[in-house]
Amino acid sequence: MTKAPISLQDLRKRLYVKAKAEPTWRFWGLYVHVCKPETLREAYLLAKANDGAPGIDGVTFAAVETGGREKFLDQLREELLQQTYRPQPARKVEIPKGGGEMRRLSIPTIRDRVVQGALKLILEPIFEADFQPGSFGYRPKKSAHAAIRRVSQAILEGKTYVIDFDLRSYFDTVRHHIVLEKVARRVDDEMVMWLLKLLLDASGKQGVPQGGIISPLLSNLYLTEVDQMLERAKAVTRHERWTAVEYARFADDLVILVDSHPRQQWLRQAVEKRLREELAKLQVEVNKEKSRKVELKQGESFGFLGFEFRRIRSRRGR
Repeated sequence: MTKAPISLQDLRKRLYVKAKAEPTWRFWGLYVHVCKPETLREAYLLAKANDGAPGIDGVTFAAVETGGREKFLDQLREELLQQTYRPQPARKVEIPKGGGEMRRLSIPTIRDRVVQGALKLILEPIFEADFQPGSFGYRPKKSAHAAIRRVSQAILEGKTYVIDFDLRSYFDTVRHHIVLEKVARRVDDEMVMWLLKLLLDASGKQGVPQGGIISPLLSNLYLTEVDQMLERAKAVTRHERWTAVEYARFADDLVILVDSHPRQQWLRQAVEKRLREELAKLQVEVNKEKSRKVELKQGESFGFLGFEFRRIRSRRGR
């Protein structure tokens, strides 16, 4: 009897379950799934749904459709299988960031968006199994609103001492060798590592391009140890359902909330010290000008994901 081919959805589910059950397992045989017509087709449809401007080659989705989508994908698949695929440089554009600053975005070509998307479809469920509950940025079934609710609840629980960390030019300073080492802890597939290195090298000597399809996954992976350290801080202070520490991270936007009771003074210092140590290992620089330590009980406030947080007692005393 011929075994029915596994669907992409089932494959992603199996990868996640395996990764969750065995945290030290290294996956092999992944590249063949990256190159499957089904994976490339899904990556193309996801890229097309997001639309976006053309890359440096000027090719639009309309042009791809006119020339034949399947022909386009078949050619791309052949290049991947023969290892002749080479990504093109991304087109650089600048958009206003606020406060007079500009954010530099990288726009890959459609063919490179499809390849990045295909690789992400296969790698994402593996690393999702390792990501922590306090990470909300660009993840399935996670949202900025959920991060806001988490922070609000922590404040209501009395965690009013806030460490608001801003990471200086985070996406531009991600070290490629560190990213590759982190991926290799879970991936034992030379072809996948070859493809990932190709994509990283196309963006320059360091950094992951803002606008790249796979960049959010890699940027979350880069900071996973930071999240794990904060989860340990929560665990050691846990008493039944209560903890003295909470945190929320949305990509490079990180806020830590600590119980404001005087007996937790040591904890506030310890958390900040350990946080700086973890960031130093990753060669991530803290922006001193934009980073703050705030005590909400003293009438101070802080911003997170476009919201301003302050502590005001309600008429019912809450």
